[in-house]
Amino acid sequence: MSILEVVVLALIQGLTEFLPISSSAHLILPSVLLGWQDQGLAFDLMLNIGTLSAVLIYFYREVSNMSVAWVDSVKNKKHSQDSKLAWWIIWSTIPAAAIGFLGKDYIEVYLRSGYVIAITTVVFGLLLWWADAKATQVKTEYQTGLKGAIILGFAQALALIPGTSRSGITITAGLMLGLTRNAAARFSFLMSIPIIAMASGYDLLKFVLSDEYVDWPSLFLGAGVSFISAILCIHVFLILLNKVGMLPFVIYRLLLGAALFYVLAS
Repeated sequence: MSILEVVVLALIQGLTEFLPISSSAHLILPSVLLGWQDQGLAFDLMLNIGTLSAVLIYFYREVSNMSVAWVDSVKNKKHSQDSKLAWWIIWSTIPAAAIGFLGKDYIEVYLRSGYVIAITTVVFGLLLWWADAKATQVKTEYQTGLKGAIILGFAQALALIPGTSRSGITITAGLMLGLTRNAAARFSFLMSIPIIAMASGYDLLKFVLSDEYVDWPSLFLGAGVSFISAILCIHVFLILLNKVGMLPFVIYRLLLGAALFYVLAS
């Protein structure tokens, strides 16, 4: 891989992992428009490590508080708002983990196509617009509740369909549950930690068992770029969210979907 390919793909990963605009819709563009080849398992792993590190560091205080409170809830049966949030994050992870494990091969074979990505980019973009327009926005992430967490978990599982956008569909579901924009985004980002960690672990296992050539400088460059772009993306997104709402991202998704349809039909 050239340095340009490494930087562009890492930027795409870092920015689109947490924005509600679909990472798979963007990652298909370099191959369709520029003819770039698949970057390989090791590169995917390092990009995931970069984005995982970004969300862990950005939400270090929340993750630390939840971890301590969760252990206390297990050992001493003492529950707090942080321990409840930790349990909700755990419950919300189960649907995507189970469905991803059971349906990964089907998804890879039948759903990972350009037209599926284009359709889901548009459809779930419109759903995000509707949810944002109708949202009551009264709850914080600490008021999600077990039922809400499970609903968000199934929404996250829906994001296994390429083009849906994991952050987009979970923020959409959060808004429909009455969370504020900021709370929906924060819960979505916290939900991403175990999912990205499991994806990284799965890729690591496959990498260890493979004999893939490793270009370490490119891998570390990719991880660094994805880390920096992801942490900046999270910070700016949370600042702008209440000011601009979801409409700019919806418009962007519609334009992206239209562009994908045009390119695929050409």
